[in-house]
Amino acid sequence: MKKVLLLLLAIAGVAFAGEDGIKVLKVAENASGLASFSVIAAGVGLGLAALGGAIGMGNTAAATIAGTARNPGLGGKLMTTMFIALAMIEAQVIYALVIALIALYANPFLS
Repeated sequence: MKKVLLLLLAIAGVAFAGEDGIKVLKVAENASGLASFSVIAAGVGLGLAALGGAIGMGNTAAATIAGTARNPGLGGKLMTTMFIALAMIEAQVIYALVIALIALYANPFLS
């Protein structure tokens, strides 16, 4: 957790770096500052979505393997259910990707 906090503080330091620190903080007047914040937000949001999806997929696979080990006769049904669950988990990550792409290329706050 400490490493994640340190990484976020390092990214924030790069985002606020500039010739005049007070001007950079006025995001409403600086469209390039808002664009850079959008890039950072899209990257962090997509990273968190991928992390959550990976954890969910790992738990799903572990539960399926444990269920198949306990009752090998249900292996086919468990695999089918697992693939449906994995598709739904991956759909959430794809939704986060779409929102990140909207934030990058069709940002309503930049116009």
